[in-house]
Amino acid sequence: MDAAHNAPEPRYWEKIRTVADTLRELEGPIIVVSHVDPDGDAIGSSLGLFRALQALDKNVTWIADPPRFLRFLVREEEYSDPIQQVPEGATLVVLDSAEPSRVAGAPVEGFVINIDHHGTNPRFGYLSVVDPSKAATAQIVKDLIDALGVTWTPEIATPVLTGLITDTGNFRFANTTPEVLHTAAELVGYGVRLAELTDRLQWRPVGYFKAMGAVLSTVGFHFEGLLVTAHMPTGINVEDSDDFVGIIRYAEGSQIAVFLREREEGVKISIRSRGGVSAQAVAVKLGGGGHVPAAGATLRGLTLEEAYPRVLAAVEEELRRAGYL
Repeated sequence: MDAAHNAPEPRYWEKIRTVADTLRELEGPIIVVSHVDPDGDAIGSSLGLFRALQALDKNVTWIADPPRFLRFLVREEEYSDPIQQVPEGATLVVLDSAEPSRVAGAPVEGFVINIDHHGTNPRFGYLSVVDPSKAATAQIVKDLIDALGVTWTPEIATPVLTGLITDTGNFRFANTTPEVLHTAAELVGYGVRLAELTDRLQWRPVGYFKAMGAVLSTVGFHFEGLLVTAHMPTGINVEDSDDFVGIIRYAEGSQIAVFLREREEGVKISIRSRGGVSAQAVAVKLGGGGHVPAAGATLRGLTLEEAYPRVLAAVEEELRRAGYL
């Protein structure tokens, strides 16, 4: 991965203003979408922009499938089912999707605006604002909503803050910059009930905690503890299982954590790293992408047993590059 792809966008504010001017002037329908298996940033950034565009009286549709732990943010009538074709004259606004193949709910066609913070994003679309220096796509959306001139309300600010909270690990991760904290403070000032929001984001169904025990029984340590792995045992299915990589990453001495989950299309892999080890580099080797400290991939057509050697080989290569082996 070329370092330039992970660099800040030098024309960031110019591009923000261009997108804001374009959205304000649009007369046709606007369709807002994000990525498959949406997380807090995908839902938060897209819902926040959807509500801001509604405040401008735009003809806007939000296509989404919010996961269970985020549905408290959303009114059922706000989100729509996927479409097979983008209507003629419509604008597709894609948020937080690292590549076109991960966009959910609509084909990437017509006039496309791409807003994202993944370094592996190929900058697709007629207009794009991709800045990997931003902690979350929600941080970019905050600036875009400011540029749109929309009056902030708790209903708009709450999902945007959700994106910041979730992508910074409740402001614990290394991407928690002074800019992030300043943005969060502004959003709280617009009426977000912070304590209520952070508490609600941690709620999980009973099955989640039963699954956690099964997942933790699979924990393995490799390369003298530099890598910690775990997987979802066969026959167990629970939403929000990506949380589990966030649990095992705190194993003392580990520099990289990998969680594997077998799905119909193959094995989904979630990766977290620290200490100069790049989760992004490992994900790219496995056909995926993401950020340096957090990334993912899907090994299509493989079983868990077949996926593990591929993962170990990719991680070993990265640990050697980083000087740990």
